[in-house]
Amino acid sequence: MALFDSGNPAMNEKTFQGTIFEGIRDESQMMTVRGTINKFGFLMLLMLASSVFAWNYFYGGKDPMTLLLISVFGGLAVIITMGFKKEWSPYLAPGYALLEGLFVGSASAMYDYRFVTKYPGIVLQAVMLTLVTAAVMFFVYRFRIIKVTETFKRVILIATASIAIFYLITWFLYLAKVPLPGFLFEGSPPGIGFSIFVVALASFKLLVDFDMIEKGAENNVPKFMEWYSATALLITLVWLYLEILRLLAKLNSRK
Repeated sequence: MALFDSGNPAMNEKTFQGTIFEGIRDESQMMTVRGTINKFGFLMLLMLASSVFAWNYFYGGKDPMTLLLISVFGGLAVIITMGFKKEWSPYLAPGYALLEGLFVGSASAMYDYRFVTKYPGIVLQAVMLTLVTAAVMFFVYRFRIIKVTETFKRVILIATASIAIFYLITWFLYLAKVPLPGFLFEGSPPGIGFSIFVVALASFKLLVDFDMIEKGAENNVPKFMEWYSATALLITLVWLYLEILRLLAKLNSRK
């Protein structure tokens, strides 16, 4: 039964296998939706704190590349570890949130600096659009406007994994000083089309994540899965924000 098939690489069917302990009846030891939301809020605060640090680091005249490398590869290591050791999530999730914040703060500061004259407020607009999109997708999920079927989940999983692999490859190419495809940065029709596609994908993946959290709570998975699920939702939301920020930059580069 593909009950936990998810479009989030950190939340798929294998995520919950082996985590439902037979005989557990203490509700305080079980995952709940409220508990997941609370932990997501805590992770968001940690991420915002490190984002502010990274923002000030950049505007203090320092090269953000160090923070970017630490956040990308450090965050990747943490996520891989969490995938194999889900019970460590309560300890690893806060660290991941801090690393995520370093990337978000550095990237946001770089975009803000680049468009401070041409498009002031690009970061704030990206934040607002991300929040609005998340609220709309929650409404869509809550009232089952779009049903999260098994086919829907599989399509999102394949598309998300493909984009993740593609982005990882581009990072290595960038570090190797290999020219990257122009559509990643340019405001050309292919570039804008690609960004719109990825923004839509990240938005739909929120539906899958909401479904995963609800199903996890319904099936009484262990409490530590609240941290794991909150981290996965944070990944999606940050991805959505960064893609919206990239799309806004492309649109304004054409002016």
